[in-house]
Amino acid sequence: MRVHFIAIGGSAMHNLALTLHQKGYQVTGSDDEIFEPSRTRLDKKGLLPSEMGWNPEKITQNLDAVILGMHAREDNPELIRAKELGLKIYSYPEYLYEQTKNKCRIVIGGSHGKTSTTAMVMHVLKHANIKFDYMVGAQLDGFETMVSLSDDAKYAVFEGDEYLTSPIDLRPKFHLYNPNIALVTGIAWDHINVFPTFDIYVEQFKIFADLVEENGTFIYFAQDEHLSKIANETKTSISKQAYNTHPYKVVNGVCILTTESADVPLKIFGEHNLQNIAGAKAICTAIGISSDLFYEAIATFAGAAKRLQLLASKSDTNIYLDFAHSPSKLKATTQAVKEQFPNRKLIACMELHTFSSLNKDFLSEYRGTMSKSDVAYVYFNPETIKHKRLPEINKEEVKAAFGGNVEVFTSSEQLISELKKIQYTNSNLLIMTSGNFSGVDLKSFAQELVEQNIK
Repeated sequence: MRVHFIAIGGSAMHNLALTLHQKGYQVTGSDDEIFEPSRTRLDKKGLLPSEMGWNPEKITQNLDAVILGMHAREDNPELIRAKELGLKIYSYPEYLYEQTKNKCRIVIGGSHGKTSTTAMVMHVLKHANIKFDYMVGAQLDGFETMVSLSDDAKYAVFEGDEYLTSPIDLRPKFHLYNPNIALVTGIAWDHINVFPTFDIYVEQFKIFADLVEENGTFIYFAQDEHLSKIANETKTSISKQAYNTHPYKVVNGVCILTTESADVPLKIFGEHNLQNIAGAKAICTAIGISSDLFYEAIATFAGAAKRLQLLASKSDTNIYLDFAHSPSKLKATTQAVKEQFPNRKLIACMELHTFSSLNKDFLSEYRGTMSKSDVAYVYFNPETIKHKRLPEINKEEVKAAFGGNVEVFTSSEQLISELKKIQYTNSNLLIMTSGNFSGVDLKSFAQELVEQNIK
């Protein structure tokens, strides 16, 4: 098979390119810019384009498929050439479905927790020695790539993203997978640039539920009123199963599952993760994995990258990094750290980086989301707003939107300087961003903070 990637450098796209190369496909690709770690990973496998830019001459009749990344535009010269030649053009999710259409597809969606829940299911299946295909939105320990496709796996486990499919297909990605087993963790408005009202956003999850295959299963978080309504209204030819937060307790800073047979200490924490565990267990039960095997596996699950990832620590201080950027994620993550360490001071620091978070009409959704922290810092870069062609916002507007004693920064240097002044004795620092605070090496910075506080 000869496959060409238009915009091969994306996080998802380059992982798919790597896994197809591993399957023995002849893989080529183009992009106008490729950043790390994609660049190095592609180069190691001989897949890095020899030069940046678009070259229609790479598109020939010899190609079996062209895979189009979201980063490419509709007027991309390679895309235009592929259309002229009548080649089969797939979006990223279309190609995943094509490769797994004869398998049992398990798709996990939701505004928050979908990466972690997907990672949990993958961890349990691997522990149980069950072969499966997968696609997940974070790098996981024990998995070389974020995508894997095979010819003989019975199951395919996909993280179901509600964002758009490609420049020529404006459907949400998770509408293309037609799951046999679907799970939705919860609905909280996001992606305002694509779904301008909450009702439009909710409708995408209703469509997702309706796309579950006949005699399939729809699993959902019981405490979400929107999901309960969707479950009641979707087709009757599928089974519907609600789940709640898994029973747990916190003892000496350790989160412990309480089960009928025994207590199960965890390596992760937070009520939102206890919800994710309950959802992951429902999926695993649906495919025949026993409770004992599930709990044995989940006890060793250490989490996904940038999901309450421990960057640095000392005896009475932890510094965490989390991908949280939307209001629901921000609130859940802040609450989780404070609940786990109620006697430690919590310094929470987040970056407004996404289109929605920097949108003046969306800012009010953040009210009270950092209220569990003792110190709250919010950073945004005015240049990012200009780059996204959004109306300007100022520090006063952001402070008023969040409420409480939030301090707002527009200079990364000033924020870093302020964080360095803090004595972190009996304190935790929670860094939340989908970016990197305009170029900060967050792991090195966290280690520096810990070392400067060791007396």
